[in-house]
Amino acid sequence: MIEMTTPEPTPLDPFTATEDGARHERYDALTASGSMHWIQFPGGSHGWLITSYDVARWALTDPRFSKGGPGQAPFQDRLPARVIAATDHHLLNLDPPDHTRLRRLLSAAFTRRRSEQLAPRIQELTDDLLDGLDRRFAANDGPVDLIAEFAYPLPIAVICELLGIPEADQGDFRAWTGPLVNISFSGFDAYEHAVTAMVDYMHDLLARKRREPGDDLLSALIAVRDQGDQLTEDELLSMVFLLLIAGHETTVNLIANGVRALLTHPDQWGLLRREPERMGSAVEELLRYDGPLQTAIPTVTTAPVEIDGIQVPAGELVVVSLLAANRDPKRLPDAEKLDVTRPEMSHLAFGHGIHRCVGAPLAQVEGRIALGSLIRRFERLELAVPAADLVRTPGMLMNSLVTLPVRLSAG
Repeated sequence: MIEMTTPEPTPLDPFTATEDGARHERYDALTASGSMHWIQFPGGSHGWLITSYDVARWALTDPRFSKGGPGQAPFQDRLPARVIAATDHHLLNLDPPDHTRLRRLLSAAFTRRRSEQLAPRIQELTDDLLDGLDRRFAANDGPVDLIAEFAYPLPIAVICELLGIPEADQGDFRAWTGPLVNISFSGFDAYEHAVTAMVDYMHDLLARKRREPGDDLLSALIAVRDQGDQLTEDELLSMVFLLLIAGHETTVNLIANGVRALLTHPDQWGLLRREPERMGSAVEELLRYDGPLQTAIPTVTTAPVEIDGIQVPAGELVVVSLLAANRDPKRLPDAEKLDVTRPEMSHLAFGHGIHRCVGAPLAQVEGRIALGSLIRRFERLELAVPAADLVRTPGMLMNSLVTLPVRLSAG
């Protein structure tokens, strides 16, 4: 029997669940009650949330679920046209053929081979940051926030070096990123300030790069823009906008959530210390267990579609929960268990299909080096607060910890 759209949204809201473990508990409860859930999203809109693995994987590849194209930038009627144009023409908003064209321009920079070639430099940056942690621990001046001291500065340094952005310019990105990825909870004023500052910065950065090009990805993209018709100026700006945000924020969460998971499972930490060759596959298990993203970018149905016995009309909002799908017990009976010896299996932490995160290979290399180096350097690392006191940032897209205070144990 085919059901029609349910008017009453589920009371289980994972996006406002901030206590440690509460978000997964709500997703688990949703998944246990079905694959599809009518829900009120942050910001007030209603739509369908998919939580099961099989339906999620299918929905991420079906062309009837559209990103909608330009016109998706927040606060379209309240921001200057130049700001909207510079943030509205990136991959996450586009369907083929424009998506195909733009993704092709980026793919070569983020292949597995190219990402592995960056490993020595990523290791250098990691070692420098760990030296700083060593000094902080030696000074014995209290707990250290591992996000501020390690999980954040490493990915931002890597993406800025790849793009050719000066180190002196990196300090503002953290303040901008929060409101930009958490729009419904940050509000218009914070978003307007952050997005306007970032767009102004990008215009200035492109002007500098045009005057003094370098051997970096941004200079290469500018050359593509200025020497042909493959890339418009708005697409170039939007691409830089996306790379600066998605190019580091996902990896910040990969590292922070991974450390949190391992410190609350000390047997797994010890195993990886004894068997560091497992680190590559361990990163995949950590991505599955507590990934950096809650959901994929929202889609809109372009035609009626039946999903798990529910008839969804054209024009309705459908969102895939990556976090829930990766813990679907129908696919993996012990999905709530962290097991870094688990044979590698496909997960949806970076999405699936044509919109799978283009930077996933780089994030995986960074995660492997960052976590492996941290475990090798600090045998006695522990949480400085009970795990129950850790807090997640409310939001729909990212699965972020606010802070991750750690210390060296006396034992």
